[in-house]
Amino acid sequence: MTTENPENNDRAVKLLDHEYDGIKELDHPLPGWWLATFYITILFGIPYFIYHIWAGAPTLKDEFNEQMGKINAVKAELAKAVDKFDQQFYQEQINAGAVAKGAILYQDNCVACHLEKGEGDIGPNLTDDTWIHVDGTTPQVYELIVKGVEENGMPVWSETLNKEELYQVSAYVMTLIGTNIPGKEPQGDIKTLRD
Repeated sequence: MTTENPENNDRAVKLLDHEYDGIKELDHPLPGWWLATFYITILFGIPYFIYHIWAGAPTLKDEFNEQMGKINAVKAELAKAVDKFDQQFYQEQINAGAVAKGAILYQDNCVACHLEKGEGDIGPNLTDDTWIHVDGTTPQVYELIVKGVEENGMPVWSETLNKEELYQVSAYVMTLIGTNIPGKEPQGDIKTLRD
């Protein structure tokens, strides 16, 4: 049995006919729209549960692996586009101001390891005639930048820079070779072959 609350006649709030320690409970039913939403989620949840638990729906891991497969395929296609050094494209980049653009990219990405003038810190000195992984020619310097040397901490820059930027950084690095800025001690073998 319920009674009307005399203190709230305009809203006719109903009190339930029980109280505990002087506390009375008001009867405020949930709004219809909320209940409808709640029941709809239950109705949706039943087939969803059956599909994902018993009917062999793909798991989150399966969906992740599928998406990563697509991403890796795209990355492989992009890698093919930048892996091989293209002398003609390199010359076009040089003619379009690649060295100046490469200097900016170098400052943004390379100074942490090779320092501002290429004198080397964590990474090797780029201004001397010694090379660890390549022979100092433009195609090999480009390939080193593209593929990185992850075991030594050099990132795979083709994952960060686009094709033009890779050629621009390569062009700038080539201007550093032979400037012999005092810095990190020589590493690797002396290579004087250049293109």
